Amino acid sequence: MIEFLNGLHETVDYRGDFKIRLYMNRECEDYPRHWHTDAEVIMPVDNSYRIVIDDNTYDLDADDIIFIPPGELHQIHSPSSGYRIILQFDCTLLYSLKGFSSAFDMFHPCVLITPSSMPNIHSELVSLVMGMASEYYSSQPFKEALVYSMLIRFFSILGRNCIRTEGKFSNIKNHKQLEYIKLFVKVCNYINRHCTENIKVEEIANIAGFSKYHFARLFKQVMNMSWYDYLINRRIMQAEKLLADQDLSIMQVAMKSGFSSLATFNRVFRSRKGCTPSQYKAQHGRPAK
Repeated sequence: MIEFLNGLHETVDYRGDFKIRLYMNRECEDYPRHWHTDAEVIMPVDNSYRIVIDDNTYDLDADDIIFIPPGELHQIHSPSSGYRIILQFDCTLLYSLKGFSSAFDMFHPCVLITPSSMPNIHSELVSLVMGMASEYYSSQPFKEALVYSMLIRFFSILGRNCIRTEGKFSNIKNHKQLEYIKLFVKVCNYINRHCTENIKVEEIANIAGFSKYHFARLFKQVMNMSWYDYLINRRIMQAEKLLADQDLSIMQVAMKSGFSSLATFNRVFRSRKGCTPSQYKAQHGRPAK
C-alpha cells in the first residue's frame, strides 16, 4: 500500500516516533515504479510476488525474502490472491551502529534470500521476519524494543553472510579473510567521513596498504561495487540531507556534497534518484528560516 506518492517518490508515514512500519499486505494490486529513502523487506507468506528492480525481475515464492535498500527504483506485481509481509524502516535506526552504514551499501541493488541462495541463514531470517510481524501487532509492553532488536539481529546475520559469501574470497586464504573484512570496513568508514572532499584512489589505497590497482580490484570483490560508486553513493546521501534545507541553493548543495560541478551533480542525482535535485528539494525541503 503506497499512501503518499509524489512522482516516483514514496513517503513512508510511520504515524509516530517508531520509525518501523510493517504491513500484512493482502492487496491484489500492482505498485508502480517508485523509490523511497527508507529500506524495505518483503516476504511472501501465501502465494508468489514479483519485484522489478532496474529492469531485473525477481520472482519470490512463499518464505523467500528480498531486501531493497534506500533509493532503489522498483515496482511490484501482485498475484490475484495471497498475502505478504512488507516492512519499511528508517535506516538511520541502524546507521549509528558500527559497520551498518557501510554494510548497507554492499546490499545494492537488492539482496534475495531463498533456501537455495542462503541455505545457512534462510530459516532464521524467516523466523525473525515472522517474529517482527507478531510483535508489531501485539499489545505487549516493550514491543517496539523487541522489533528493533530483531531488526538488528536480522541485518547482523545478513551482513555477515554477504561478506563471507562463498566466492567473494575465493582467491584469498582463509586466515586473510577476516583481516580483509576489518580492513575494508575501516576504508568505508574513512570514505564516509571524507566523502565531501576531493578523495583520490591513491589516498584510499595507501590507507589500505595496497597499490591502487590491487585496492580497486579487492574493493569491488568485497563490496560488490567500485570504490568510486561507493563514494558517489555517500555524496548522494549527503546531498539528500542538505536538500532539506531551503536556505541552501542547489549549487551550494552540490559543492557541499563533494561534486565539482552543478551539471555533474544534476546528472548523477537524477540517474540514481529518478528526479532532479530541484524536484527532490521541493518534495522534502524544510521551510526557510
